[in-house]
Amino acid sequence: MKINLATTCIIISTLLVPAMAYAEDRDADRAHPMTWVKDSLITTQIKAKLATDHPGSMKHIQVDTDEDGVVWLTGTANNQAEIDQAITMARNTEHVKSVWSDLRIENDR
Repeated sequence: MKINLATTCIIISTLLVPAMAYAEDRDADRAHPMTWVKDSLITTQIKAKLATDHPGSMKHIQVDTDEDGVVWLTGTANNQAEIDQAITMARNTEHVKSVWSDLRIENDR
């Protein structure tokens, strides 16, 4: 009986160790809340600038900022001038290190 119980406990613990390792929180930014706040502030500033200058196309441009101050622009714009202006606005925002753009011109359908 004791051998069965010990074997069962070993098997269960062997199966739970990978699950616990996978569930471990590896988000290092949570240890430093100011990093998250700074990234959110950059994203918010860029979105506000875009909404002021291009309210119609703003809904098609997504802005994301990573922990290193790199801004990612994705989505669509009405023309190349709007894409260029969105990239310029993002680059001119305080604390932005670089800007990566995957913006495309929206085709009329």
